[in-house]
Amino acid sequence: MKKLIFIATAIMCVFAAHAQKFAYVDMEYILSQMPAYNEAQKQLDKIAEGWQKEVEAKMKQVDDMYRQFQAEQVLMTETMRQQKIKQIEDKEKEVKEFQKAKFGPNGELFKKRQELIKPIQDKIYNELQKFAVAKGYDVIFDRSSGVTMLYANEKLNKSAELLQSMGITPKQ
Repeated sequence: MKKLIFIATAIMCVFAAHAQKFAYVDMEYILSQMPAYNEAQKQLDKIAEGWQKEVEAKMKQVDDMYRQFQAEQVLMTETMRQQKIKQIEDKEKEVKEFQKAKFGPNGELFKKRQELIKPIQDKIYNELQKFAVAKGYDVIFDRSSGVTMLYANEKLNKSAELLQSMGITPKQ
């Protein structure tokens, strides 16, 4: 009796799985096709480049201070050496804090990315939801995310269709 129930359950699961419609999209591809995303990415790159130059300039100051210290330390008293070392360490700490404030996990670059990119992503996800409902898909995977897709039939790739539903003509 238990075997019969198990077999019936297994058969029902197989039929239920066949009844579902699956598809996938490639979010990296979709984003790369969107002019708004490309413009936002250029803005972020420009901002990051400016901050990186600031970090490099500040680190050069620290290096210059250290080289000067190395050259002059033989003429300094122990107290003067300790003060100079503390100045260099404080300056280096200041640079690292600046770098963290700009590039850290909750830094300004992260916040700016959220400000510029999140509305674009929200637009895509809202359109994806409408697309899935309209086409009758039960599940849509993102090929570019951490989900491991060992094989995917290209006919299930709906990235181009999603772009078209958003009014974007895909470029090859």
